[in-house]
Amino acid sequence: MINRILLRQLPARVTTGAYVLNSGVGKLHADQQAAESMQGWAASTYPVLGKLDPQQFARLLAAGEITTGVLLLVPLVPAVVAGAALTGFAAGLLGLYLRTPGMRKRGSLRPTEEGISLAKDVWLLGIGLSLVLDDATREDR
Repeated sequence: MINRILLRQLPARVTTGAYVLNSGVGKLHADQQAAESMQGWAASTYPVLGKLDPQQFARLLAAGEITTGVLLLVPLVPAVVAGAALTGFAAGLLGLYLRTPGMRKRGSLRPTEEGISLAKDVWLLGIGLSLVLDDATREDR
């Protein structure tokens, strides 16, 4: 039986889970050029990622996104677990946004045209944190 807590979380989990899952599936078979581009960009912010083979990086990124999407979509996974996974994923994306030159207007958190694609992912962080807080503060615990 689906309880009322899950029902109120369902729209955020399904829409976000489907979005993240689709993104991960799209990266599963990234060609060499796409893999190098993704890895280069990520390694410019997180240098340790530069040690990975670009194809390996793309597969690991895909696996992380697919796992996060599935955690959100499976109703049996507690919201605190799914929300924590989404929060971690979003934090990594926002780290790229905050640390990559040219993504933000000088002296501001406001995005440049180039930064909009990452800045918009702040909603992922909000949804992840909301799921964690909603589950952690349930009155029936």
